[in-house]
Amino acid sequence: MLPSLYISHGSPMLALTPTPAHDFLRELGRHYRPAAIVVVSAHWATRGLAVSTSARPETIHDFGGFPRELYECQYPAPGEPELARRLAEELGATPVERGLDHGAWVPLSLMVPEADIPVVSLSLPTTWSNAALVALGEKLARLREEKVLVIGSGSLTHNLGAMTPEHGTVPAWVSDFIDWVHGRLLADDRPALLAWEQTPHGRANHPTPEHFQPLLVAMGAGGQAQRLHHSVEHGVLAMDVYAFA
Repeated sequence: MLPSLYISHGSPMLALTPTPAHDFLRELGRHYRPAAIVVVSAHWATRGLAVSTSARPETIHDFGGFPRELYECQYPAPGEPELARRLAEELGATPVERGLDHGAWVPLSLMVPEADIPVVSLSLPTTWSNAALVALGEKLARLREEKVLVIGSGSLTHNLGAMTPEHGTVPAWVSDFIDWVHGRLLADDRPALLAWEQTPHGRANHPTPEHFQPLLVAMGAGGQAQRLHHSVEHGVLAMDVYAFA
């Protein structure tokens, strides 16, 4: 049975820049051949739960100030309207027509460059409690039995105001939080993870919570955590990838 995944997508330039995380995601995609992918991205934040029923989701370039070649990137993966409508019914989600934001298409363009696996976007309901997000993941867990890959896409640390040049030193408040999350995930300490905002450096690494919250969905959808990749870009963007088998 497929695991669920939490992927740190970092900067949109991940699509074009050969960093350790870029190279890892290219390799990771060779290990999975799902029937479809359901992705919860930090960049589709809503009050209530929504799901995209688009048959041909557009590639959304939801960022600014990057090189022209990044805006020329297209990821023409098909949607899966039947699966999306089923999720809308089972989860009480609002069906909408929406494309793939960069939290979805950037990592998928590396994992599945052929863009030949259907993708369904599920929104991140940021007004929900942490426990409710885990419960959402638990409802998605049954999809893994149908060869559907459930992905939460965010960033393990995400303080853009503290970014440094590419090879900047990783400050202790970042590395300590990375280590804390890693230890709590390996111990399956869900009470601690549900209260992640109260841990030292939690809010420093996530001034807003939307890049951490997809981790809670992925955790709920799977079992024991395993860190598949760890690297840090721009000093403060942890690019960790976890599988929940």
